[in-house]
Amino acid sequence: MLLYWIVSYFIGTFLTAWWIGKWKKTDLRTMRSGNLGARNAGAVLGKTAFLLTFLGDALKGVLILYIGFHFHFSLEIIAIAGFWGIVGHMFPFWLQFKGGKGIATFIGVALVLNLSLFGIMAACFIMMIALLRSATLSMLITFSTYAILCWIIPAYTYSWPLSIAILLILYRHRLDALESWEARWWKN
Repeated sequence: MLLYWIVSYFIGTFLTAWWIGKWKKTDLRTMRSGNLGARNAGAVLGKTAFLLTFLGDALKGVLILYIGFHFHFSLEIIAIAGFWGIVGHMFPFWLQFKGGKGIATFIGVALVLNLSLFGIMAACFIMMIALLRSATLSMLITFSTYAILCWIIPAYTYSWPLSIAILLILYRHRLDALESWEARWWKN
């Protein structure tokens, strides 16, 4: 079990954006936000880079869970492994702990771990984006909703490690959210 969690962290440290940047001879850490995630890859290198990065980062989350299912670990053990995969993505040891913000990896983990809870999250995001017209703010509200549901709905309590991952994701997104909110405030 401990070995599974360690392996999950190491899988998480595979940053798709970094490899795509290397392939395109671009260091995404020095461009725009400096983030090694899909959004920055797309902004710098285009839609294909966004899609490849998003899929690569989400699929590593899926892979981590399928390893746990293969070895018949409990859902809670698998959720903890998903948490470590997200942490690996956000804080890769080989890049001085400066990675992505964890969204795509979280989506891969959440989608496989609990499809119904993921569906609630997706519906919440669609409603929030329609109301707020801000992807960052909608994501913050949606992820907060997911984290709360992990704790209050008994059928989902094995997902508690993802609520902790959400706290890390929200922390990493705090500046983006403030900038988005300020831009909307001053625009009106």
